[in-house]
Amino acid sequence: MITRVRSAVSSIIGGIMASGSSAHENHPDLPLRFPYSRPDFLALSPDEVECSADHISRPILILKEMKLPWAAGYAEVINAGKSALNEDQACCEVTVAAHVDVSTNVCVQEVKEQNFHYWALFDGHGGSGAAVFAAKFLHLHIEEQLQEVLEILQNPSLQPPTCLGLSRAASLRGAAGAPGSPNTMAPRFFMEKKIKQESLVVGAIENAFKEMDAHISRERMVYSISGGCTALVVVYLLGKLYVANAGDSRALIIRGGEIIPMSSSFTPESERQRLQFLAHLQPSLLGNEFTHLEFPRRVTKKELGKRMLYRDFTMNGWAYKTVQEEDLKFPLIYGEGKKAHVLATIGITRGLGDHDLKVHESDIAIKPFLSCSPEVKIYNLSQFEHGADDVMILATDGLWDVLSNQEVAEAVSGFLGNCDPDDQHRYTMAAQDLVMKARGVLRDRGWRIAGDRLGSGDDISVFIIPLMHGIKQPPPS
Repeated sequence: MITRVRSAVSSIIGGIMASGSSAHENHPDLPLRFPYSRPDFLALSPDEVECSADHISRPILILKEMKLPWAAGYAEVINAGKSALNEDQACCEVTVAAHVDVSTNVCVQEVKEQNFHYWALFDGHGGSGAAVFAAKFLHLHIEEQLQEVLEILQNPSLQPPTCLGLSRAASLRGAAGAPGSPNTMAPRFFMEKKIKQESLVVGAIENAFKEMDAHISRERMVYSISGGCTALVVVYLLGKLYVANAGDSRALIIRGGEIIPMSSSFTPESERQRLQFLAHLQPSLLGNEFTHLEFPRRVTKKELGKRMLYRDFTMNGWAYKTVQEEDLKFPLIYGEGKKAHVLATIGITRGLGDHDLKVHESDIAIKPFLSCSPEVKIYNLSQFEHGADDVMILATDGLWDVLSNQEVAEAVSGFLGNCDPDDQHRYTMAAQDLVMKARGVLRDRGWRIAGDRLGSGDDISVFIIPLMHGIKQPPPS
């Protein structure tokens, strides 16, 4: 096994497994669920899709027409040869969630509808299948989850009932027990947690991610859906932006020159304690080949019996322990920064898909360590005044690998500051400029960006969403 792990680590360092492709099981006999494509809103012809996959010239693709909601801008570029295809995907929709209210008179039905705006980026690995699939369906899962709570959301003064179909008073009586029964509680001892309406939206998005992951799992039994993907989603509903992230893509808001991070990156390092705790609870997941403990470097046989720095899931700091034979196993999390991997296989810890991903040349499954649960952050548009240069930026990690939040904010603010505020193309041009700054220019020593730094060799996808347009949305129906 150690030989297999060393082979896997060598592949990671050499870039062969950077996308996780060689550790995924392929099903060549199954038909594709969807053919490879670029985002529908780009409206590319088959010839244009083929030309976009040029790893040498790496053309930057932008919108042909300014038709995205809120005049949002978009740009993308393929990688420099890491994978044959662009494994990023994007989706942008205005979707209608509808709820049919059936009254006591079954002949009377009231249909309540509510638009929500949706932007999403999916960064694939091990193939483009999961990212393409998620781009086709995740917004539909969100729509389905929102339908159940739509009537509550459209009544701002209504506190979400604990039990649907019962009045709050009836619900409280049911919880406390009938009068005179042994379960009757004194009112002062009875408590009911108050739930905010926005929590229902957060829950709907979280459940939609879970359903999306299960959907991929079911469909892969019938169709070939390769690899997995991270997911970064923005939903605008009833005056608020809900930003859901599962992976290492990133969202931030620029407002009046201030930078407001709207997502956290989920990596082997940021989720070390969760991963270690899972391995501690279920050591069989490690296949008797890995240790859940972390050490500053690999432990060698000559260090048996010595005191060495380590940390476990209960620790943020470090301590010393006596090295034992068990500690010679390969660590659950190995490397640091972008080179940190789980089970020497994958560099992200949240996302969709990856149901067939295993440790190189073994039967040790990676999926139990990967979570499809997003972190959801909320931004209330109505609480602030927004100008034409106040935007939200969504981008896959190909951008953030080479540019910091500050550099991105300065680039976008500087570009928009030199544009006509009424020019509807300004946000797509700003996205194009941002992708160009991260990709750089091809020179003798590869792609280089400002300061002669190494440019991004990864796929890059960017949305720039002007926040001032959110205030102009019509009131709920």
